[in-house]
Parts: sequence; structure tokens; C-alpha cells
Amino acid sequence: MKKIISLIVIVIVCFINSANAQNYKLDSAAFRQISNHILTNYDCYKNLHDLCKQIGHRLTGSPQAAKAVEWGKETLEKTGCDKVYLQEVMVPHWVRGQEQAYLLGNTGLKEPITISSLGNAVGTGESGVQAELVLVNNMEELNRLKPDQIKGKIVFFNYKFNQTNVNTFDSYGPCVYYRWGAPSEASRRGARAVVIRSVSSAYDNKPHTGSMRYDPKYPAIPAVAISNLDADHLEELIGNKKKVSMFIRTTCQMLDDVKSYNVIGEITGSELPGEIICFGGHLDSWDIGEGAHDDGAGVVQAIEVIRVFKKLGIRPKRTIRAVLFMNEENGLKGALKYADLAEQNKENHILAIESDAGGDVPLGFSMTMEPSQRGRVTQWKKLFEEYGVTNFEREGGGADIGPLHRKFNTPMMELMPNSQRYFDVHHSANDVFENVHRRELCLGAIAMSHMVYLVSLYGL
Repeated sequence: MKKIISLIVIVIVCFINSANAQNYKLDSAAFRQISNHILTNYDCYKNLHDLCKQIGHRLTGSPQAAKAVEWGKETLEKTGCDKVYLQEVMVPHWVRGQEQAYLLGNTGLKEPITISSLGNAVGTGESGVQAELVLVNNMEELNRLKPDQIKGKIVFFNYKFNQTNVNTFDSYGPCVYYRWGAPSEASRRGARAVVIRSVSSAYDNKPHTGSMRYDPKYPAIPAVAISNLDADHLEELIGNKKKVSMFIRTTCQMLDDVKSYNVIGEITGSELPGEIICFGGHLDSWDIGEGAHDDGAGVVQAIEVIRVFKKLGIRPKRTIRAVLFMNEENGLKGALKYADLAEQNKENHILAIESDAGGDVPLGFSMTMEPSQRGRVTQWKKLFEEYGVTNFEREGGGADIGPLHRKFNTPMMELMPNSQRYFDVHHSANDVFENVHRRELCLGAIAMSHMVYLVSLYGL
């Protein structure tokens, strides 16, 4: 009897191994078909050109953001997907206005300096603000200063991007606080305005912007960024014990909320339509540059997944859904609305994937999910190796899919491109179409299409 049972087990194992081998061959062939098609058609690159050059930057609430919604809907409809629709959402409308600044030293000469107001910041008013600069390298140094050393002055937060981290996202996180929260810390101590060193790895004179938030307990004060080169110069001036003042004039302001939309296109699952795999990027961008890497790349990669499935006649077992989120940069309203509607409609998302780390060559996917689900994904690693997508170890997800994860514990992933150039262009005038490489952008679309293909077939 034991021999018969052992024989049955051997036969079952052989059958499973044979089936897995056959699946690997089929999946590998599908991977190659997807890759060959995207690399020889590169529609995502053409779409990115149109988004950047015909529309340009797409700050939430702006006319360009409204045009981007129309463009996204039309582009998804051209793929021939089963359904395209809009999700209405009210979004903030911040406008930059005019910006002017210069330094004043002991000689009285005015030295112009380029600034970029932080997103959601208040302006100085028409007359501007002029005061002595106080340099602090971090919050510990700020806390050691006496109140009269800060009151009425402009605080210059000189916190530096750590250039020693190979993965530049490891350096980005610690810097963001000085953009997001430090202005209120300075205001609490009586400062008139804040200047920050750009949250950037770039060695140039182009300042970066990015969202900030005021603590309502303290007065809202103007907050601007300067480039790394200008920050080095300012550090040197103050380090030489020279008294340096700065004049800042900004007219940025927050207007009334505006109606906008998430744009969604999907292919209905042939066998399990109630199980949804969503993937996407954010349609809005900052108003300097063209929002090419951040996040035009993610938007066109998501559209490309839908397009390649339809073009190659791949019918997913589960529903696949491209989501072009609105208002990631300064409010996350689109992501919050998407998660709320998913709850209201009792939707079952089995995976959410985000591409919001640029259009450079993909290295893998960061993931936040149960160990068993991560284990299933890592079993597919061999299929991805040929395409250079091998890193599945990092934790991560994405801002726009975060609300879905927090509400439902939805497994989430983020496409993980090589990060070396990203923070040279991020949130700056350098983020333009010309700084996106065609093949690298296409490789990201391929990686996303491969992952969606596998999960749509096998689930998690």
C-alpha cells in the first residue's frame, strides 16, 4: 500500500513539475511578445511627447490639468479598452505667481538669486520681505538658538541631500521634512520667512519645488527653495561671518477648490471580473518643467499596459484597470476619492501597482504585502531576469495607492527604476521630455505589463 501511495505522489509531483515547466514556457513566450511589441512601437514615448509638449506642466486646478484629463480620456479610448470613465474630485488650486529674490551683503550690492516657492506656500505680498539670514543645518541647531536669534529673520535650512546613498530615495526621505514641516517650526519661533536648500541631488542652479504644509497653530510664512549651487554659495558667505540679508518677493496664493477628475480605463476579466488589478501614475505635475518623469512616465506606462493587452489580444482572467490619478503633488485628493469609491462600490482590489519614480531603466518592484504574496511574486523572478528586473526585496508602494492599502490592506507595489538621475530633475525645470530616454521608458512599461499579465493570470 505504501508503495502505491509513494508512486501516486511521484506521479502528482511529476505532473505539477511538467505543468509548471509548460507554464514557464508559455509565460516566457508571452513576456517576449509583450517586450518585442513595446520596444518596436514605443507608443508610450509618443504619448509622453504629446502630454509634455502639447499640454506641458499640469498643476492641479490649472487649465493645463483640465486639458490633461481630456487627453488621458481620449488616449485611453484609443486603446480600445472595454471601459473608460472619469471620477469627479474637488482639488486644491494653488498658483505660483511672480518670484523675485536677491542677497544683500555688507557692501549693499544686490546679488540676484533664483528661488522657487514651495507648493501651497503663502506669498510675501507685493512689497516683499527683507531680513537677515540665519543659517541652520538641521532642527537640532534650530532648537539651540535663542528666540531673539530667529525672531524677525529669514531662516535658511541648509539640510543636505546625502550623496553617499546609492539608492537616492534613501536620501530623499530625510530631506523632505525640511520642505514639508520646517517652515512652521521657524514660524513658531518668530521667523518672517524660510529658505531651504533644494531637496535634490542636482549640482546645478535650478531650484526644486514640492509640497509643504502649515501647522495651523502658527502664522503661515513665505517658504522658498534655492538650488544646491546657490545654497553652497550662501553657506560660504555666512560661514565667513558675513552678515547677509535677503529680499524675497512672491505672489503665490491658494484659490478656491476646483472640480477635476481621475481618469480610468479597464479591460474586464474573462473569468474573475470582480478581482481588480489597478495600476497607474498621477496626471498632475508641478508648474515648473513639464512633469515628464514626475509623473508623465507613470501615466503613459499605465496606458501602455492597457494598449498592449488589447493590441496583442491578451484577455486577462481578472479585471485590469489603469488609473490616472489627479492631485498627487499637493493634496492626494484623487487617491483618497478613488479609495472611497472602491469602498462604496464594494470593489475587490487584489493588487495595486504604482509608477511614480521616473522613467529610467527598471530594476525591480518594491512591495508591501503578506509574506505568502511576496513569496508568490518572487517565484516569478526567473521570468523577469532576462529584462534586468531582479530586485523584489525592498518594501514600498506609492502615495496614490496608499489610501487603498490603508483602507483594505490591498497588496501594493511600485515600479523601481534606477534612481541615479531622478532627483536631478525631480520637481524642477529639468523635468522635461528631452530628459526621458525612449528605451528606458519602454522597459518600464514592459515590466509593468509583465507583472499585470502574471497577476491577472494567477492572482496573488
